[in-house]
Amino acid sequence: MRYVLEGSVRKAGQRVRITGQLIDAVTGAHLWAERFDGSLEDVFELQDQVAVGVAGVIEPTLQAAEIRRSIERPTSDVTAYDLYLRALSKAYSWRKEEIIQALDLLGQAIERDARYGTALALAAHCHYALNVNGWSDDPQASRRKGVDLARRALRVGGDDPEILHNAAYALRYFGEDIDTAIELIDRALELNPSFAVAWHRSGWLRLWAGQPDLAIKQFETALRLSPHDHRAGNFMSIGVGHFFSQRFDDAAAMLLRSLQEHPGWAPTYRLLAACYAHMGRLDEARETIARLKAVTRVVVPDAMHWRTPEHRELFLSGLRVAAGEVT
Repeated sequence: MRYVLEGSVRKAGQRVRITGQLIDAVTGAHLWAERFDGSLEDVFELQDQVAVGVAGVIEPTLQAAEIRRSIERPTSDVTAYDLYLRALSKAYSWRKEEIIQALDLLGQAIERDARYGTALALAAHCHYALNVNGWSDDPQASRRKGVDLARRALRVGGDDPEILHNAAYALRYFGEDIDTAIELIDRALELNPSFAVAWHRSGWLRLWAGQPDLAIKQFETALRLSPHDHRAGNFMSIGVGHFFSQRFDDAAAMLLRSLQEHPGWAPTYRLLAACYAHMGRLDEARETIARLKAVTRVVVPDAMHWRTPEHRELFLSGLRVAAGEVT
């Protein structure tokens, strides 16, 4: 038994405190600890809160612990699973070089096991990340690879939430049917309602489908389930939801919070520049474009993944003004 989850319950008057902690049984290291407070009158609601909270936190915590453990192993002992875990630490890094490294590691894992669904789906995600930032030398070839990898992943693991969320996200971004992608992500959440990353991806599918306010609720669910994981991504995503609802002040604030944590993600700069343009803050819009150009050569993308024409035009018109393409 590698990991142990333990906890305690304390009562004082009509108040109850439940504490939980996750421990590495081999090293004795404490990986996570949290407390939940409530009243005896709401004890069943508190139990539900604890169950959902623990489930949402444990998965990314264990994942991070396994990544650290895998990296410490000698490379001569690396298995396909180890290769996948080492890739996982890079695939979500928000950095071009590390995402390319992740693809190489995943390619090795897939060579060892052509039916490794989670590796196939994560490789599809990496192709999305390269495309959305304008980091791919051949966007069309990368698109074809991403779609093929996602479909292969679904064929071998169509009931695995980890596969479903990555495959659905990549397929939709690369132009596949939005309704099919939403069905896949809904299936992932049916299988694992506490899967914070799947809630995040579900929010993005709702953004692409033209439902920004529903998307914001789903991003907030992801943050509640896993408040310390993928924070920059959720801040950025909530900002995008506010942008398409034309709450530009709220959008700019969230996009800036995201950039404070991850200043190298091109889509965040694009949305912030468009936001500033629609607010009439052209100096800040142009400064944001300058920062964008330090990250990618693609300033104005085709943006066809935005299904709603009004949303696509809102984004592109603001971005073109910021980039000086129209006056």
